[in-house]
Amino acid sequence: MTTIYPIPENHAQRFVLHNEVHARSSIIRGLPGRASHLALSRSNNEKIQERQHLNQLCERFGVAAPTADADHFSAAFDTFQIRWEQHGEFSTYTFYVQGAEEQPFTEPALKKVPADWLSSLTGTVLVATHASIVEISESIAPDLVKIAPFFASNLLIGSTVAGGAASVFTDFRIHVDGFSRFLIINKNLRVEQGARLMRRLFEIENYRVLALLAFPIARKLYPELKKADQQLYTITNAMTQSAGNDAKLLDELTILAAEIENHISSNHLRFAAASAYYNLVEQRLIDLREVRIQGTQTIGEFIKWRLEPAVNTCRSTSNRFTSLSERVGNTSQLLRTRVDIIIERQNQGLLTSMDLRAKMQLRMQQMVEGISIVAITYYAASLIRAMAETMHALGWQVNPEIVEGAVVPFILIGIGLGFKRIHHIIKNTD
Repeated sequence: MTTIYPIPENHAQRFVLHNEVHARSSIIRGLPGRASHLALSRSNNEKIQERQHLNQLCERFGVAAPTADADHFSAAFDTFQIRWEQHGEFSTYTFYVQGAEEQPFTEPALKKVPADWLSSLTGTVLVATHASIVEISESIAPDLVKIAPFFASNLLIGSTVAGGAASVFTDFRIHVDGFSRFLIINKNLRVEQGARLMRRLFEIENYRVLALLAFPIARKLYPELKKADQQLYTITNAMTQSAGNDAKLLDELTILAAEIENHISSNHLRFAAASAYYNLVEQRLIDLREVRIQGTQTIGEFIKWRLEPAVNTCRSTSNRFTSLSERVGNTSQLLRTRVDIIIERQNQGLLTSMDLRAKMQLRMQQMVEGISIVAITYYAASLIRAMAETMHALGWQVNPEIVEGAVVPFILIGIGLGFKRIHHIIKNTD
């Protein structure tokens, strides 16, 4: 797109990012209306398949299919509208139909969708719910007695929302058709208000269930957490005993640290997601702007009462594992320090022993040197005596015994100077 002003070129993503705020605008054409919502958990391969599956629906009704990189799509078909969104770990389908029936949930929007296409959807269902926006009438009014039959006479939860423009009722139960239900009684909702209200209710249901995915994991990990805590106590208690085997304790502590870190790395993302989803639930509840209907628990109160303890359990489990990891790290550092001190003492004793042995070897070497000097002197004097005897036999006037006795001091001095020279060379050798 060109501009009439001489400004720099547009960023490659400028218009995509700018129009993102309009990407999920309402497609409801009027009120009253009905909607069916599905949230499906999918693997990476199933995410690829769902695009092909959605393209098949578009081809059947002659509607332009979403682009290959799209993560949301809205379109109107013959008798219904569809909104598809692909999130990080789940995808949602919402089907809208205009108009109301006398019984709000007998003819849900999902009945307008081709059954063969629905039956080939991939993934597993996390959330399935129907919502119906109806006008106030004699049969449908903000009267719990008249509304209860639409929810199999279960205990109702509801409130006035959107600044008094509507009332919402539900029982947060899965009915015989496999769907939960929301009944919205319209007082003076605008079309856009109705669309936003329905979307918030669906998102509350999605994020509520997604936040609870971590709860079974937290309950499963509780015995492991208790066991690890007891093992750490046993190790630290053994460290206080002077006769403890520090090497064995260090091995046990290393194994315990590895197990704890494995639990943390395996479940950290799930616990972090649970906290993030719960924050989204709280924000959507604020957006409803609920006002109490006398004698009825509000949606926010019910969810807070049921969901908050589970989320707090997940947070507590995650925090306890993190705290336990830090304690194991501190204990490991303390034990390693103690082992290092013991090793240092052993090394010091070994050096002292080696020094003593070196001194002993030096003294023995000195003694051997003394003996060697005597032996060398003896053999050198014997050689000179033999030479003198030979000379005497040839007629020389030489007394071998006198010669031998006379050269002994000189031999001793020569050998002593030789050893001293050797010591000097060894001392100055690098």
